[in-house]
Amino acid sequence: MAKPAKRKQAPEFEGPNGPLKLFAGNSNPVLAKKIARKLGTRLGNLELRTFSDGEIFVKICENVRGDDVFIVKSLAPRPNHNLMELLIMIDAARRASARRITAVLPYFCYARQDRKDQPRVSIGAKLVANLITQAGADRVLCMDLHVGQIQGFFDIPMDHLFAAPVMLKVIRRLKLKNFTVVSPDTGSLKRSRAYAKQLDAPLAFIDKRRPAPNVAEVCRIIGEVENRDAMIVDDMVDTAGTLTEAARALKAAGARRIFACATHAVFSGPAIERIEKSCFDRVIVTDTIPLGDKACDKIQVVSVGELLADCIQRIHEETTVSTLFVRTQY
Repeated sequence: MAKPAKRKQAPEFEGPNGPLKLFAGNSNPVLAKKIARKLGTRLGNLELRTFSDGEIFVKICENVRGDDVFIVKSLAPRPNHNLMELLIMIDAARRASARRITAVLPYFCYARQDRKDQPRVSIGAKLVANLITQAGADRVLCMDLHVGQIQGFFDIPMDHLFAAPVMLKVIRRLKLKNFTVVSPDTGSLKRSRAYAKQLDAPLAFIDKRRPAPNVAEVCRIIGEVENRDAMIVDDMVDTAGTLTEAARALKAAGARRIFACATHAVFSGPAIERIEKSCFDRVIVTDTIPLGDKACDKIQVVSVGELLADCIQRIHEETTVSTLFVRTQY
């Protein structure tokens, strides 16, 4: 009787900081598998469970002593649970004597709490940065932070990737003509300007105000949108209130077809229902946050797995990362 063929082991990449080991939490396993596939490796063996009282247990089930460990963990949905899971995973890798630990965070939670805009409030983004550093991370890789200054909240090296290279490819395939790139608010103005420059399109801006959290009111549209297609550019969609209100204003101003692209599909509360009922032709998002059953015909998901894998490979080999985003930096 012939012996069963031995299962081939995934190649082990040896770099200046030891072999590359890739681990993933429970928040976005599909994206983590895409990254592993692109790297030509496998996800590390990990035992991760939650006790009945809500406490999280992590055990790394393979040797990582002297290795270059990358932990892929989107901090959504359930940001508090996933943040704690990340911290315990980092701590487990540190106590297992990994040579270097890089936290790969496709979505960084609490990014909107980046400053004291009211008396007696926390700067949540800084607190999260401190927690990740104190847990034992040596390096952090994030994608499309809500505001760039969060990079300065970390006292360890940080690489900030942009989804623009992936998004721009998708937008160009739409072959839009006579269209305008639209910034939905002041916070997205630099991002939208970068897209407009790459797409050689004019830029419009929506002046809005927020009477309450997750509530947006459009005051006026600055720029030419009448009889033109419109592409709204933003970093995230939460309840979709800002996005759908902007689309409604653009349609009232005479825009023909209306599209949107946003990196992070938070999609909380009534977001999907609002998008389904909106005048959008298409809303393009990435897989930094898993959609699960939050889907509709107007939503298109594109993957940033290859982009993240490329960056992980460069970090591991200690080669330049800047070429991945230098033309689309904003």
